[in-house]
This record gives sequence, structure tokens and C-alpha cells, in this order.
Amino acid sequence: MSIVSMKALLESGVHFGHRTHKWNPYMKSYIFTVRNGIHIIDLQKTVKALEEAYNIVRDLVADGGVVLFVGTKRQAQDTIQIEADRCGMPYAISRWLGGTLTNWITIRQRINYLERLERMRDNGDFSRITKKEALGLSHQIERLDMLLGGIRNMVSRPDMLFVVDVRREETAVHEANLLNIPVVAMVDTNCDPRNIDYIIPSNDDAIRAIKLIVGKMADAVLEGKAVHKEEEEERIPSEFAASGVEAGVELTDDDLLGESTMAKIKAQQAKAESTVSETQKEEPVPVQEPIETNKEEIVEETVVEEVIMEEETTDNTEDTKPDNEEPLVSEDENNAQENAEEDNKAESEQEDEE
Repeated sequence: MSIVSMKALLESGVHFGHRTHKWNPYMKSYIFTVRNGIHIIDLQKTVKALEEAYNIVRDLVADGGVVLFVGTKRQAQDTIQIEADRCGMPYAISRWLGGTLTNWITIRQRINYLERLERMRDNGDFSRITKKEALGLSHQIERLDMLLGGIRNMVSRPDMLFVVDVRREETAVHEANLLNIPVVAMVDTNCDPRNIDYIIPSNDDAIRAIKLIVGKMADAVLEGKAVHKEEEEERIPSEFAASGVEAGVELTDDDLLGESTMAKIKAQQAKAESTVSETQKEEPVPVQEPIETNKEEIVEETVVEEVIMEEETTDNTEDTKPDNEEPLVSEDENNAQENAEEDNKAESEQEDEE
């Protein structure tokens, strides 16, 4: 089944070429006839070329490749951007910067500079500088985003180019030829097809024709991504089977690491164990810590012990005291002392009278 029908091509105006006096002789094999001074493109060859390009792009993306969509003419800019975003591929729509492919390192540095400026703006660093400097950096962000916004997510050089209007994108085609990057292009009757690897003879000026062809290339990319995803899902269980491990079973370090790595790890573990054993021998025997008890229980026990001791002491004192204590001095001795004192007093009075 064909990718696109002949009727859809006719309705989109893919068969209209340029005027006869503007033609390129190398496109003679793709011209069907001349009508009213305009070349008519052979749509049968267009269908075959489109199918071939579709399969090439699909297989390339299925292998993990990247396709760069290029179309800087006004009729193709919006279509290229929409379809490239839909299929998740980079694009160039504003202007082809010389050296985008051949001097990719410099282009990548400018993309990094753009991202750094955007981080500064988002973090509020522009408020710390003067308004003039902030305005200049904002203009730089706008210009770099216009020129490099479509390829900022492209990590390395693309694996294929899809070009609209070969004459306008001559620099991009030349850089791709220098780097042996295959080129798929919509080639009109006024273009030179010799530098194109996969030619799609079609009208490159009509917006409807561009939408149709570019949309089919985006569909090829999406199909290739789906195939790539399925292959990745199938490859993971096959890798487990090749390694002799069933899916869902946890792998050990011996399965994941190499022999040399495991030998180093075991040597480090043995060294650590030896150092631990030496330190244990040198360390003194730890003193047994006292058993922690509740403070309230200790206070209650001490109070009870004190009460018991007081009761015991009172009991002992009562037991040791005699029942009838005898006076230390008798009554007769007291009377004799009183009589002696009275006699002494009387003698003293007589002496005083004398």
C-alpha cells in the first residue's frame, strides 16, 4: 500500500513545477510534460521516491538516528516547526548558520551560552546589574533563541537532513556532503539534484505540498521511534537470557561487576577487617556502666530506710532505760549537809557580834 495517494498529491499541487525557462536540465527525467509554459512533475516517480525516503527515515530513526528538518523559506517555517515538534526532532527555520555541521563545537558552545543566560534571567540575576546591561543580555537571548532554538536539544551532529528548497539551503546541503551525512530533499524543477541522496521531486513553493510531504516524513520518524522502543523492550529480556539470569531475579555483585573489580573489592574488605581486629586488640576492656534506675524509686527507697532506722533507734533507747532510777545522793546526806551549813552560818554571826 502506497504511503500517499496520487489524488492527495494532485490536490496539494505537488505536480506543479517552475516555468520552462527556469528549469534545471538535470531534472529532465522527473518532468512529465509542459503545460502553459510550466513544467509538470511526474507524480508516479514522486510516489516511488516518497516511499523510498519514508522507509529510509523510518529505518534510520529505528536504529536511534536523528533527522534535522531544514526549511528557512517563509512558506515552510511554520510547517517545519510544527511537524518537527510533533515528532521530537531538531529543526532550523530562521537562518542556516554557516558551520552548523562543520563547526558544531562552536555552535554547541553558543547553545550552552544561551542556556546560561536563561538561567541567570530565571534566577533573578539581571536585577543585580544595570538596566542597560540587562536589556543587552535580553536581546542576546532573543537572538540566540531565534537562531538556535530548534537545535538546542541536539547533542551531536544529526544522522540525516531533510531539506525543503535545495537552492535556498545550498550551504546546509554542502556541509552535509562534506561530512557524508545523507540528505533527503524536496527538489523542484529549478534545482540541482546531483548533491541530494534521496530526491523527492515535488513543488517546494506551495504550502499545501510542503505540509503533505513534511507530514509524511514526520510520520516516518514517529513510526521509527515506535519500532525502536519495541526493540529496546525486546532486547532487555534477551540480554538477561544471554547472561543466564531470568527476568525479575535480583543480580548479585558477581553478576554485575567484572573479576578485576570484585578482586579489588575483596582486597579492600580484607584490609578493613584486619584493621578492625587490630584496633579491637589494642582497645581496653570497657567498664561496665551502672544500671540505670528510676530516680523516684531511689528516693522512695531511701525515705523508707530512714523511717525504719529511726524506729529501730527509738525502740533500742526505750529498752535500755531503767524502770526506777535511784537518786545519786541519799536524804540523810542531804540533811547532814543542811545542818552543817546552818552551824557554819551561826558561827559566822557570833564572830560578827563579838
